[in-house]
Amino acid sequence: MIPSEARSFQHRAEADRLRAVVEGGGTAVLTQVLTGMGGVGKTQLAADYARAAWNDGSLDVLVWVTASAQSPVVSGYAQAGIELCRADPDDPEQAAQQFLAWLAPKPGQRPCRWLIVLDDVADPNDLIVHPDDPGNRYSLWPPANPHGRTLLTTRRRDAALFGDGRQQIEVGLFTPDESVAYLTAALNARGRTEPADQLATLAADLGHLPLALAQAVAYLIDSGKTAAAYRNLLADRATKLADLAPDALPDEQATALAAAWSLSIDRADTLRPAGLARPMLHLASLLDANGIPQDVLTGQPARNHLAQHRAATTPVRVGWRGWWPGRRQRPVAPVTPEEAFGALRALARLSLIDHQPGTPHQAVRVHQLIQRATRDTHTPHQHNQYARAAGDALLAAWPAVERDTYLAQTLRTNTEALTRHAEDALYRQDAHKVLHQLGRSLAKSGQVTAAIDYFNHLAATTRSRLGEDHRDTLTARNNLAFSRGEAGDAAGAARAFADLLADQERVLGEDHPRTLATRSNLARWRGEAGDAAGAAQAFADLLADQERVLGEDHPDTLTARSNLALWRGETGDAAGAARAFADLLADQERVLGEDHPDTLTTRNNLALWRGETGDAAGAARAFADLLADQERVLGEDHPHTLATRSNLARWRGEAGDAAGAAQAFADLLADQERVLGEDHPHTLTTRNNLALWRGETGDAAGAAQAFADLLEQTVRVLGKNHPYTLTTRSNLADLRGETGDAAGAAQAFADLLADQERVLGEDHPDTLITRNNLAAWQGRAGDAAGAARTFADLLEHTVRVLGKNHPDTLATRSNLASWQGRAGDAAGAARTFADLLADRERVLGKNHPDTLATRSNLASWQGETGDAAGAAQAFADLLKDTVRVLGENHPDTLTARNNLAAWRGETGDAAGAAQAFADLLKDTVRVLGENHPDTLATRSNLASWQGRAGDAAGAARTFADLLKDTVRVLGENHPHTLKIRDHLATWRKRAERPQDVG
Repeated sequence: MIPSEARSFQHRAEADRLRAVVEGGGTAVLTQVLTGMGGVGKTQLAADYARAAWNDGSLDVLVWVTASAQSPVVSGYAQAGIELCRADPDDPEQAAQQFLAWLAPKPGQRPCRWLIVLDDVADPNDLIVHPDDPGNRYSLWPPANPHGRTLLTTRRRDAALFGDGRQQIEVGLFTPDESVAYLTAALNARGRTEPADQLATLAADLGHLPLALAQAVAYLIDSGKTAAAYRNLLADRATKLADLAPDALPDEQATALAAAWSLSIDRADTLRPAGLARPMLHLASLLDANGIPQDVLTGQPARNHLAQHRAATTPVRVGWRGWWPGRRQRPVAPVTPEEAFGALRALARLSLIDHQPGTPHQAVRVHQLIQRATRDTHTPHQHNQYARAAGDALLAAWPAVERDTYLAQTLRTNTEALTRHAEDALYRQDAHKVLHQLGRSLAKSGQVTAAIDYFNHLAATTRSRLGEDHRDTLTARNNLAFSRGEAGDAAGAARAFADLLADQERVLGEDHPRTLATRSNLARWRGEAGDAAGAAQAFADLLADQERVLGEDHPDTLTARSNLALWRGETGDAAGAARAFADLLADQERVLGEDHPDTLTTRNNLALWRGETGDAAGAARAFADLLADQERVLGEDHPHTLATRSNLARWRGEAGDAAGAAQAFADLLADQERVLGEDHPHTLTTRNNLALWRGETGDAAGAAQAFADLLEQTVRVLGKNHPYTLTTRSNLADLRGETGDAAGAAQAFADLLADQERVLGEDHPDTLITRNNLAAWQGRAGDAAGAARTFADLLEHTVRVLGKNHPDTLATRSNLASWQGRAGDAAGAARTFADLLADRERVLGKNHPDTLATRSNLASWQGETGDAAGAAQAFADLLKDTVRVLGENHPDTLTARNNLAAWRGETGDAAGAAQAFADLLKDTVRVLGENHPDTLATRSNLASWQGRAGDAAGAARTFADLLKDTVRVLGENHPHTLKIRDHLATWRKRAERPQDVG
């Protein structure tokens, strides 16, 4: 008998596919197999198809057979044989064969149009009678007939069901729209209405499973509860699915939702490898319904779980003697990876899971209600066991280095699902390690705010469940403090580590490795908060204790040496830092090996501080060599590899190739957005660097726009007070000035300074940098005396905070001298630069770029005092050293040539100056490009000296050509454009009155 149509039956796309029978030369033969998990509505679709075929007159015979086992199939066929073929009712098997023979086409007889529906085929073998007896074996599949159709419904996906022209139609869940339409219609038919948003959410909670929706409607009507109340019950872990069954099942359904899949699970357990399907489903029921990595369910912890909970599939021998004292118990038979994979295939064959081995990250999907029904069968003891086994399985699949960010996200999602389903079990005796791993993974992925929230929860939970002094509570506090620092609150992180250190010394002792690790973290964040000298001293003290407790070659001792070298450099001793990293590298290669991640990190730090000593080209080469090894050892997408690409791009720019640096950062940005995501802090840093070097190539307006766009994103992702946000504001202010708005830049830095003093404090290095920038733009806005006063104030702070020999202190002295000179005291500026030069040669060495820059400034102010010849000679000497140290094409070399040409002209050799600028222009165009500001400045100088050499008309023409390009590159209102207009007007007048030239 065909089942009655369900109330509020929904027409679905699968119904259209059933009816899409191709016709050609007659009625096409087609066997169709509707397959899908229990509860998706296969039977209703088949019934709808059968009724429609019968009602439209296209059938002569319709047979509906419940095919849950072989016996009812034979009985159904036998009854048809009795009614249609006058078969013997006392021999059902013979009657069934007679009916199948009657279905076969017979020449000369009027064709019979028939449809056979085999509903709910439980096992393909049920359609083969006497499979072990070739003599009596026959098939229960209806025969091929050009006028017959066969339709099967089944949860099975075995290959035996398909082939031979049979069409498989996978029946899925309702779509969200179909779900809401069904719920609305079914409730309205009973005079009930519910808010559409509640129905949509209820449908999602039930996973859009038709059977679940139908029984939910019946429950709502029977109980009188609202959809919201039903959802609350469903969300309550104490409520079982059986508790949500209606008083009477709707639409002639035979099985309540909670039991809908029990027979499928029983049958899956009988498939090879026998007894493993059920424990595999128990494990999967605690993880993410939307996707579980296959390696999680086939790894060693999962296989241990399967072995321990293998379902019994063989009968117990009668008379087997029980356990007695001293009897040895047999070890549990291990489960192989192939058997674990087979268990997944068994569940997939019964449509209990969706298994796609080709998608390893989300290879296994399980409907949320199958998960819920499975968890409902757990005893409390089993629930705890299975949950910790699931945690072990996740942890084993978690890579130490999260190269595959999509896999890491999937593992985090599965861990979050596990905590939703069984959080209590994960705190038995101690907090499962996967709980800490989840938070660390969030932090590594750049989701620092989420990591802080998570570790806050974890610390509170461990404190409540395990106690204030439990090691898991201390670990959670450590991770929380670290995440606070990563989120930008370095001072807060330092305070949190200081509090943690006191408790660890009390609980664990001063020499415990975790106590020493906390001292390391405290020192680091003390430095990040601005106290570089304090951090260096703290690491020096820590190193002595680690060498005593752990030994000189212990990895933690080597790490302490690395940190000490780093903060030694941050205090201003770049050369000392480089030497310390070189010494450390030798020991790490001996102890850890050349390819160890820590060894590679030290090579990174050595290259960095080599650059900070002034050897930008050497740093770039070192980073290029390191990059090749990191790509080989860690992979192209590893965060450390991406960081090295960033460093390589930076030092490529510092070595003079600004355009190459910008392109390298653009390429890096594309890969970081793909690997890390657009909002990751490292991605935001790269966008910052790209904009910065874009500005260095001469595109100040484009760089300013890029920083403005970046600022919006940084505020959204990190917040207004994060150090990255403040740094972006600094860069944007600087580019605002470079585009011509010096006063606006000064005001922006003044506003930024107030916020940095509030957030970071007056003595933080970033705050001092902002005061430096504010002073510089004050001067460039026309207030040279005000700039000099601001730099004088800054110098007092810098000496107090950083010391007299720190590079930033020396840089402040340089800026103070420059603005003293611009305020009118050229002789004072020259004396200050002479004193500064002696200190820079002592601290940095004669070949350091900053030392060379000081020589340049000294020569310029020597000329400004009236000694043009002395200035020219000083620049000639400087040029030789600059070419030797930096190379002929370095921007600083081109600047030295520019200054030499200018002071050559000031000595009276205007023609020589013009020729020198003409030669310089060729190289500037070649190295920097036609549109670079330095190129435009060189053209301006060439024009001026052309005029001063007597060629006023030539100067006017050169300025006219330059004006067009300056307007195009910088804009009509840029200060440089306005100056070019003035120069053009001046030289045009002089060309008209040659007597005025000179």
